[in-house]
Amino acid sequence: MPKKTLKSLELELREHAMDYPEATEDFPWGHRAIKINGKAFVFLGGDANPKELSMSVKLPQSRDMAVDLPFGEPTGYGMGKYGWVTARFTNAADVPLDLLRSWIDESFRAIAPKRMVKALEGRAGVPPAPAGHLARPHASRGRRARRPSTGGQDARPPIAKAKSKSRS
Repeated sequence: MPKKTLKSLELELREHAMDYPEATEDFPWGHRAIKINGKAFVFLGGDANPKELSMSVKLPQSRDMAVDLPFGEPTGYGMGKYGWVTARFTNAADVPLDLLRSWIDESFRAIAPKRMVKALEGRAGVPPAPAGHLARPHASRGRRARRPSTGGQDARPPIAKAKSKSRS
C-alpha cells in the first residue's frame, strides 16, 4: 500500500464529497469547491500550498468542538461567524479522515435542500443523520432572540402610555 500524501488525502476527500447527490465541482478563487445547487458545502485546497491540506466546511452542530481542535479554526473572510470551520494539516499522518468525512456530511446536510438530504438517507450504505441532528438548522438571521422569562423577578415594569389630551 503506497504511503498517503496530503494531495492523495485531498483527492480522497474530494471523491467523498462528489459522491453526494447532484454534487458539482467548481474552482472559485483558485480553490476547489464542491457545491450543491450552486452553494458550496466544502472547499479544499486552501491557499494552494502543496505542503498543506486545507478543508473548509459549514458545521452548525459541531463548530465549537471543531475550533477547539489544534488543526481547526474559524474560516476567514468573515465566514467563521456563519459556522464555517477550516482544518489545516502539514503532515499526512495527522489527518483524521473519518472525522473530516463526517464534517463533509454535516456540511452537506446544512447546505442542501431537504429533498436532497432525504434522497441521501435513502441511499444504501448511508447512515441517517445522528439523533438531534437537524437536516437544516433553523435560520436565526433577521430574527431577534427572545429573552428568557425571569419569572417577574427582574422584569422591567410596563411602559405607561402617555394620556393624550382630547380636543373637544
